[in-house]
Amino acid sequence: SEVARGVLPNAEHLPMHLIPLKMNDFPRDKKVILYCHSGARSFQACRFLAQQGFDNIINLRGGILDWARHGFDVVAFQR
Repeated sequence: SEVARGVLPNAEHLPMHLIPLKMNDFPRDKKVILYCHSGARSFQACRFLAQQGFDNIINLRGGILDWARHGFDVVAFQR
C-alpha cells in the first residue's frame, strides 16, 4: 500500500522480504539507496546487507516521508 502512494523517481521496487533472494543482483560498483515509508525498515535492510559484505548501501533516513516533506518529487509507481 505504501508504494501505491508514490515512489522516488527512477526507483526500483523490491519488497523487503525479497532482499536476501535478490541481493546478488545489487551492483557493488555503485551506491544503492534503500528507502521505505519512514526509514526504519530500510535501515534494517541496510544493516542486513552490510553484514553480508556490502559497503555501498545507503539508507534514506526519514524515508519517503522526509523526501516529500523537503519538496522532492514523488511519482506514481510504474510496474
